[in-house]
Amino acid sequence: MSQQKNIAAQTAFGEAVITGNLDALDEIVAPDSIDHDPAPGQVPGAEGYKAMFGELRAAFPDLNVEVEHLVATDDELAFAYSITGTHLGSLMGKPATGKKVSYRGMQISRFDSDGKLVERWGSSDELGMLRQLGLAEV
Repeated sequence: MSQQKNIAAQTAFGEAVITGNLDALDEIVAPDSIDHDPAPGQVPGAEGYKAMFGELRAAFPDLNVEVEHLVATDDELAFAYSITGTHLGSLMGKPATGKKVSYRGMQISRFDSDGKLVERWGSSDELGMLRQLGLAEV
């Protein structure tokens, strides 16, 4: 797959998350896609991503993801991003705080020849996000 197709596939994934059109992930994620850094209880494939991002969007309805730096090869793509949002819904069983958050992360995605996401590695500052909400102390 070409670099441009990888970028287009990753962009479509991001747009699905930002807009809340999570059913679009069925066309972007391979059924047996592996997330090497899954959320607790996350199942493989599009269903796992839909559940994870569905919970995040419910907690942060104004969720925004901005790609800050992106590098692509013929089958992989890596990018740094920032996430912002306002905590207006339940998150991990905790009620909304109304607080705004801003945190960063990095991700590597691997795509197959059909443009489907087959592997993902990622890390984000979830502890920093929880601290901003007053839900974690260090």
